[in-house]
Amino acid sequence: MDKRRIYLLLVLCAIVCGVKAQESVFTGDADASFLNAREIAFAGRRGEARDTLRLILSKYPNYTEVRTLLAKTYSWDAAYDEARIEFNKITSSNKNNKEVWVAAIKNEIYGKNYSTAIGLSNKALLYLREDMDIMVLKEEAIQAIATSREKELSIQESDSILPGIKEFKNSVDVSGSIDVFNKVYDPMYLTSISYTRKTKYGSIIPRINYANRFNTSGVQYEVDAYPQFSKKVYMYTNYGFSDASIFPKHRAGAELYVNLPKAMEVSLGARYLNFVTSDVYIYTASFGVYRGNYFFSLRPYITPSAGNSLSVSGNILVRKYLKDNYNYWGANFSYGYISDLKQFKNGTTLLAETLLYLETQQLNLEYQFTFKNNPNALKTMVGVTRQELSFDPGNFFIAGTVGFIYQIKF
Repeated sequence: MDKRRIYLLLVLCAIVCGVKAQESVFTGDADASFLNAREIAFAGRRGEARDTLRLILSKYPNYTEVRTLLAKTYSWDAAYDEARIEFNKITSSNKNNKEVWVAAIKNEIYGKNYSTAIGLSNKALLYLREDMDIMVLKEEAIQAIATSREKELSIQESDSILPGIKEFKNSVDVSGSIDVFNKVYDPMYLTSISYTRKTKYGSIIPRINYANRFNTSGVQYEVDAYPQFSKKVYMYTNYGFSDASIFPKHRAGAELYVNLPKAMEVSLGARYLNFVTSDVYIYTASFGVYRGNYFFSLRPYITPSAGNSLSVSGNILVRKYLKDNYNYWGANFSYGYISDLKQFKNGTTLLAETLLYLETQQLNLEYQFTFKNNPNALKTMVGVTRQELSFDPGNFFIAGTVGFIYQIKF
C-alpha cells in the first residue's frame, strides 16, 4: 500500500512539473499576443504586459518589436537599468534600427545618465549618419550637462554639491609633493595643510605650507577667501607671508570671476609678489567652458619687467568629469615659469623674480576620486618640467613631480 502511494505521488509530481514546463513555453500566436500585450501596456497594466512579452521572447528571442516594447515598459516605470539591458540586446545585433536607438537614448536622458546618452548618440550616429533626431537628442543631453554644470559652478572651480550628495560645510586638505631633478638640484619637498569653511557669503581657507628646498626649510602662512556676490559673480582673494628665504616675503592676489550662459566662465585678476630686492606684479585672466563631461580652461600670465618688456606665460587645463564633480582626470600644460610654485638658487643666492623670464614647459596629469560610502576625496598628481638653467642660458634640466591631496569632509 505504501509503495502504491509513493508511486502515485511521484506520478503526480511528474504531471505537475510537466504542466509547469508547458506553461513556461510559448505556444500561441506571437503577433496576436504582442498586439494584446501592447494594448495592455498602453492601458497602464505594464507588469501584466511584461509577463506576456517575456513569454513570447522565450520562444522568439529575436523578435525586435517585442523586446523593444519590453524595454520601453521598463523605462516608463523608471527601471532604467533593466531597460538598458534590453535595448543593448537589440542594438548589439540590429545596429540600424532608429526606433531602438532613439528609445535607448531617451531612456538614459530620463534617468539623467547624460554621459551615457551622449555615448549612445555617438554610437548610433556611426550607423545612422547625420540623423537629425539622434543629433537633437545628443544636443539635449549635452545641454543638460551644461545646465547642470552651470548650476554647480561655485566659489571654487566646480566644487559644488550635486543632487543627492550631502553638503559638507567643512573640509581639511592635506597635501604633499616631491620634485626630483636630473642635474644640479637636490630633490625639493612641499607639504601643506588647509581648512575650508563654507558660508553663505563664500569660503575662507587658511593654509600652512612647509617646504624643504636646497637643504633649506621654511614655512609660509596663507589665507584664501572667495566672497560670493551673486550666483553668477564671485571673487578670489589671497594673502601669504613668510620669513623664510625660499618663499616670497609677501604675496597677494585678487581675481573677479563671472559665470556666463552656456556653462562658460571668465575672470580677470592680478598677483603681487614681494621679494627681498624687488616687487613683482603679475596680471592674469581666464576663460573656462564646459562641453559635455569636459572642462577646458585657458589662463595667461603677463609680467612687466625692467626696460618695458613683458614676460608671457600661461597654461591650458583639460579635465574630464566622471560620475560627478568630485571624480575626474585632467591634464595641465604650462608654458613659462609660475613664480610661486618653485624657486631655485644660483650658488648661495635665491633666485626670485628672475625666474619669471626663463624658458619653461610643464605637463601635469591629475586624477581625483572619491571612496565608496565615504565622502572624502584623494587627488593624485604626476608631472614633468623642462626648464632653462638660470646660470647657463640655453641649457635645460628635467624634473619629475609626484604628489597628492587628501580631502577630509565633515
